[in-house]
Amino acid sequence: MTSTTAPSAMRQIGMISQFEVTKRFINPGGMIALLAYVLIWALILLYPVQSAADFLVNPMFKEFVIGLYGPGAFDTLFDAPVPEYAVLWCISLYLFPLFSLFICADQFCSDKQRGTFRFLTLRVSRSQLFFGRFIGQMAIQALLICVTLIATLLLVLIRDASLLLPSLSSALIILLNLIVVIMPYVALMAVFSLIAKTARQASIFAIVLWVIASMVISIINMQYPALEFLHWILPGSQISSMINSLGINALIYAPIPLIQTVCFLLLGHSIMNRSKI
Repeated sequence: MTSTTAPSAMRQIGMISQFEVTKRFINPGGMIALLAYVLIWALILLYPVQSAADFLVNPMFKEFVIGLYGPGAFDTLFDAPVPEYAVLWCISLYLFPLFSLFICADQFCSDKQRGTFRFLTLRVSRSQLFFGRFIGQMAIQALLICVTLIATLLLVLIRDASLLLPSLSSALIILLNLIVVIMPYVALMAVFSLIAKTARQASIFAIVLWVIASMVISIINMQYPALEFLHWILPGSQISSMINSLGINALIYAPIPLIQTVCFLLLGHSIMNRSKI
């Protein structure tokens, strides 16, 4: 009986995840949001990314940076085989977590407003619904990242078609790293979407809490330097250290967001099972 129950549960989670992805991209609102996303990234790629990439391949600019910041500064970015992906890496580390605070804010808020939680839990368990929604949101984020990476690939190939293989390698590594980076943000929004009444309120809660927690931790660190490790509690605390770690080396920071994700998922799962619907 156990052997048939586990596959059935995984099947239910997979179906919920698939429905989340489908719902995001086939309805008119989702299509408009996707179009807006593509337009925003088109502007980012055509201006900041392409312009900055041109600077990175300019020896004079590298000498200027070395003279300004000293030898070794930003070596990883200057040594990147594909400068467009190096610039995209720096921008994405900050933008994709920010996007996830808004894109993933409505994991459960709408169901609470419409009163459809009870209807859903007649067919699947609360655990299946919670983890299915989380995996579905992660799949949406992964697809959006892939769209950005493919657009960047086209930009690179227009400049130099011989960079196809290094571009594919860079894209895969960036995809893996970004998925790990945004996981705690998506998990955190799952928690806030269970607490907040609306998606907008969930996003506001997340931003306000992050700002307040950052200030409190900074004050504590000033008074008690030995407690500096507290800043690792916040999602994204490792991002500034990852900027100059382009490539597979950036995965050394993966344990931090993975541990944060597990903690947030356990908290959200507990809230989900205790909440009244």
